[in-house]
Amino acid sequence: MGRRDFEIPFVGLKPGIHEFSYQVTDKFFEAYQQQDFQHCEAKVKLTLDKKNGFMLMHFEVGGTLNIQCDRCGNMLPIELWDEFRILVKLVDDPEIMNEQEEDPDVYYLSKGESHLHLSDWIYEFINLSIPNQRMCREENMGGRYCNKEVLAMLKKLDFKTNKTQNNLWKGLEKFKDLDKK
Repeated sequence: MGRRDFEIPFVGLKPGIHEFSYQVTDKFFEAYQQQDFQHCEAKVKLTLDKKNGFMLMHFEVGGTLNIQCDRCGNMLPIELWDEFRILVKLVDDPEIMNEQEEDPDVYYLSKGESHLHLSDWIYEFINLSIPNQRMCREENMGGRYCNKEVLAMLKKLDFKTNKTQNNLWKGLEKFKDLDKK
């Protein structure tokens, strides 16, 4: 898909609800900076409700990608799913209005525009759909995606840390009840 595949010529659309679907792969992200994920297979569904003077857009993001695990460093498949809404208003001075607008879900577009460019929104929404904590669930830890050597080292370090912490604070227990006397 080229960049033009992520444009909607909204001037020719009748008022009402219109649906668009986009398949997003790693090729889409080549126009942007280096990503910290790979093998993206995202599906973006856009429901556009065109009204007189504004458009309501509802994006649904789904799919998968591989990203580095925060715990062990191996590549881990992650499920994407999220929803985003944007209100696009057609105005005379969109630059000024966009600078003054505090709500990130409201965007202003010139009344003279004929196309809606979706690439930047799709890029942002896919990145926002990636979980902040990137690791497998506890029940899956040690599974086929995990680096077992790193997990063993982490377990070993955790045991040493707990043992050191217990010895460090051991003498302070006698001061615990002093303020109650």
